[in-house]
Amino acid sequence: MAIRNWLFNSHLLVSFCPSVYTISVGNLTVGGTGKTPMIEFLIKRSVSRQPNRSGATATLSRGYGRQTTGFRLANETDTASTIGDEPLQLYRKFSPAIRVYVGERRADAIQAIMALEPETKQVLLDDAYQHRAVQPHLNILLMDYNRPFYADYPFPAGRLREGRNGARRADAVVVTKCPTDLFATEQQRISAKIRPYTRPDVPIFFAGLQYDLPVSFATRQAVSRLGDVLLVSGLANASPLEQYVRQTYRLVRHVPFSDHHAYSRPDFDTLLDRLPPQTALLTTEKDWVKLDALLTDQERATLPLYYLPVAVRFLPGQEARFMAFLDQSRLKNR
Repeated sequence: MAIRNWLFNSHLLVSFCPSVYTISVGNLTVGGTGKTPMIEFLIKRSVSRQPNRSGATATLSRGYGRQTTGFRLANETDTASTIGDEPLQLYRKFSPAIRVYVGERRADAIQAIMALEPETKQVLLDDAYQHRAVQPHLNILLMDYNRPFYADYPFPAGRLREGRNGARRADAVVVTKCPTDLFATEQQRISAKIRPYTRPDVPIFFAGLQYDLPVSFATRQAVSRLGDVLLVSGLANASPLEQYVRQTYRLVRHVPFSDHHAYSRPDFDTLLDRLPPQTALLTTEKDWVKLDALLTDQERATLPLYYLPVAVRFLPGQEARFMAFLDQSRLKNR
């Protein structure tokens, strides 16, 4: 990564500068820092500002874990195996207000998007911080509060994808998964630890995660309460989720799988065998899109299956700053 970054920084490798406004969301760390909730935050902001502009915003990712290759526009027949679990989650949640694309060669994919949908006004790149072949207009770097990059090392000594100085490419840093009561003095201390690795003018924001009410697989409607739950997750870091579920419900057991786990029918049958009477199976939104595909109509209608939506929640005073920053970036790049 150091050699590759040097080649791009020296212009020996060339980055593609898209004509359409492009925001990249990514991290330095191997594993989850809340990229998909941040992409969803940006989608909701765009859709709320242009409610009648269907398709004005597009998302683009490589489609991690899919069994297909090349450029692809998501449609109603797609599954996690054809486009990946997170793109499928975005498609089910926001289509037709947005377009969801996957493609490994993102410079080529952006050009294909503009040829296919020339009215596209914004492309959101999911997990593209190390994808130097595209030079986005805005580069948002996420850092997990519980795993700060300034105290970590590149893999295999640590969990960084590249060295800490990679943060100099960021136009903004968002510290994610923060506790809701994070004091201003602690925010200042963390900011001071980040500053040596970023450009001097880069703003730093602080955000946590907000879990909504559980949603039924059968009805797609939220329910106000659950009793005993068996938690199933396929996340890079499930600790915040488990902590929330333990505090909010009666957690019988947590069955963790690896990040982006491709569930099979035997997996599901095993989970049902481990599901005690009068206990609900609770999972994440990105695990739901894969587990739901394994169900019969009768199972979906009768089994106590629920998923837990999650969203970015900025700490007090932070969201207005972040929104203003986004507006300023857009005006600068018109």
